[in-house]
Amino acid sequence: MEFNIAIVKGDGIGPEVVSSAMEILDLIGEKFNHKFNYREVLAGGSAYDKYGEPLPAETIDVCKNSDAVILGAVGGNQWDDLPRDKRPERAILGLRKELGLFANLRPGMLFKALEDACPLKTEIVGEGFDILVVRELTGGIYFGESGIKETENGPTAYDIEAYSEMEIKRIAKIGFEMAMKRDKHLTSVDKSNVLESSRLWRRVVNEMSGNYPEVELNHMYVDNAAMQVIKNPKQFDVILTSNLFGDILSDEISMITGSIGMLPSASLAASGAGLYEPIHGSAPDIAGKGIANPIATILSVAMMLKFSFNLQEEADTIEQAIDKVLKAGHRTSDIIINNEKAIRTTEMTELIKKEIDRR
Repeated sequence: MEFNIAIVKGDGIGPEVVSSAMEILDLIGEKFNHKFNYREVLAGGSAYDKYGEPLPAETIDVCKNSDAVILGAVGGNQWDDLPRDKRPERAILGLRKELGLFANLRPGMLFKALEDACPLKTEIVGEGFDILVVRELTGGIYFGESGIKETENGPTAYDIEAYSEMEIKRIAKIGFEMAMKRDKHLTSVDKSNVLESSRLWRRVVNEMSGNYPEVELNHMYVDNAAMQVIKNPKQFDVILTSNLFGDILSDEISMITGSIGMLPSASLAASGAGLYEPIHGSAPDIAGKGIANPIATILSVAMMLKFSFNLQEEADTIEQAIDKVLKAGHRTSDIIINNEKAIRTTEMTELIKKEIDRR
């Protein structure tokens, strides 16, 4: 099989971890007789430096005409003072909008080998946990009306949270479908005791639950959900929530897996290319040092194989290889335990490749 993939390495450690993921993908292609064609384009700070825009038209065009998009990370301190519409982060929002990426899937799984890196007590995490956050991605406060107006109290900034019934229905459908493929338990997170947008959210989710009688649905306020993730993460299977709440909760979950450098994500549209990226950001403080953890990006590639290309065996091969490497005690600096010797990005990549070769 042949696939066309847009490569957006981005800024900071993005180029390093994406290059590692491409090596893994090339090996998978050799092993399973697939061909992956890459076309590299710019987005974020690197695009601004070259074109004066964080998301050039060429990047949008290439991504739209690809089977999938792999994104590293965008942003860095050198671009912090740019106007809002020129900041690197606008590239991510722009890609989500242009590609219609309304559903963000963020798995949070504690590998058995990383239990000691989890900040929670062993009696809390027990045999680990496996949570999938389904986050709405193109609505809510990040895309609502915003601005600054003069008032008697001086300049006043505002950002509006707004959701339509259609937007809630389509993300809820993804949430219920993901729950059906897992343990059939869906927790919808909102703030319906305060927000009108959350009251509509809860009503629509309740109405849709009738189409999925096998799925156990419960609701939770976002402040309680944030506490319960720490108190008892094993109670969650699939978490369905809004753009803002999903952004915060998924980062919280990432830290109890041992490291934010371990977690992948997939952003999906109703049709067309999906976008796959690690959730860790550009980490400018370690960029260029060769010590970044490539696993989140490699796992993002596994999600791409699974969700965009329907190549389950290939995805499983990558995930099992990573598990084997971690069980053998190999660690990058973000997941070392008890002052163990950390390995470099390239070393971790080579170890994973060797395990794939053995399978």
